[in-house]
Amino acid sequence: MIAAFRDMFRISELRSRILFTLGLIIVYRLGTYVPTPGVDAKALSSFFEEMARQQGAGGNLFGMMNMFSGGALSNCTIFALGIMPYISASIILQLLTAVVPTLERLAKEGEAGRRKINQYTRYGTVILCLFQASMISRFLENPASFGGRVIIPHPGWATRLMIMVTITTGTIFIMWLGEQITENGIGNGISLIITAGIVSRIPSAGYQVYELVTTNMLRPYAVVGMAVLMALVVAAVVLVTEGQRRIPIQRPKQIRGRKIYSAQSTYIPLRVNQAGVIPIIFASSILLFPATIGSFVQNEWLKSAMGLLQPGALPYTILEVVLIVFFCYFYTAITFNPIDLADNMKKSGAFVPGIRPGKPTAEFFERTMNRITLPGAVFLAAIAVFPSVIAGYMNVNYTISQFFGGTGLLIIVGVMLDTMRQIESHLVMRHYEGFMRKGRIRGR
Repeated sequence: MIAAFRDMFRISELRSRILFTLGLIIVYRLGTYVPTPGVDAKALSSFFEEMARQQGAGGNLFGMMNMFSGGALSNCTIFALGIMPYISASIILQLLTAVVPTLERLAKEGEAGRRKINQYTRYGTVILCLFQASMISRFLENPASFGGRVIIPHPGWATRLMIMVTITTGTIFIMWLGEQITENGIGNGISLIITAGIVSRIPSAGYQVYELVTTNMLRPYAVVGMAVLMALVVAAVVLVTEGQRRIPIQRPKQIRGRKIYSAQSTYIPLRVNQAGVIPIIFASSILLFPATIGSFVQNEWLKSAMGLLQPGALPYTILEVVLIVFFCYFYTAITFNPIDLADNMKKSGAFVPGIRPGKPTAEFFERTMNRITLPGAVFLAAIAVFPSVIAGYMNVNYTISQFFGGTGLLIIVGVMLDTMRQIESHLVMRHYEGFMRKGRIRGR
């Protein structure tokens, strides 16, 4: 592995791509410290710090949103919304593609259709940014929501519009940075930006662990146990992320023109976690919506009712598990079409040994995918609620427990694996050894 890291910088093209990626990530991180005009960043930051000290086992709404923005939300910087509006717009367009015939035709038109859908995604991002920024600006104008602190000294439509335009422009700039990384850097730019925001919270979490140890609120052996547990959780996430059921298929002998192709044996990989991190994002978005509405209203009964859906509460945890399992099957049904797969195999003459081509093959793929999706869904649900369990058992806040599972850990592991595969493909293409020399998983 050390040799592979050394070889990365021997290839001029790969070195340029890596340095370009690191440079844009640094630009993104610098932007998270540029304050939004009209907002008292110090008062807002002190409010978030107080909430972090007072929060219970499962964290809170603002802590989870602040994690994805890399800490930009707690200071209301120009990147306060991060890249999440773009992710939300992408998910919405992906779901609409499966039900809207016009978008479905665009998706099948190749590169031209993909560019058109990307353009619609950008428009959707701007709309979501303006809506969310307007909600944030209205929320910041209410001192009662911040314990009497005045976050916006001069409230009004002028300040509100300035905040909306600034935050929306910041998200669009982040979107542009992600596209530049994808085209000229290494890895998926949007995913790397999200990962950079999550990883940036590690020093803060480490410092909080140090404070807990120095104040005797956390024993040193507990810290060692947490480190071992984190390593085991990461290993489990890697195994499930890479896990797949390989369906063997046979291709008969074919004659095309003057060429004769001999019979071939290959396989179709069906992933255990076909939906990735999308089910957790869907479930969290749905459950956080009532809590967000509750934070804007002044009705005490409604606020107490919405408090049951705060992260860490038992009703929230139960609903989160149910929704994650549901969305695992829902998203897999949208992205995996066994009928098209069976038809394509039938047209090419391929078949699954022991299964008749056509409808029986489609039913076999659907039955197999339903079976392997269940353990993947249960694992996702367990990973999603694990930070709340750790926070309650260890008596630590969400800043620390978020690295033991949840959306953040899944994103970090998935993005790192994908980036390593892309780097390894560059190394292998130029006759260098990759990261993994032995074992079943080589990345090529």
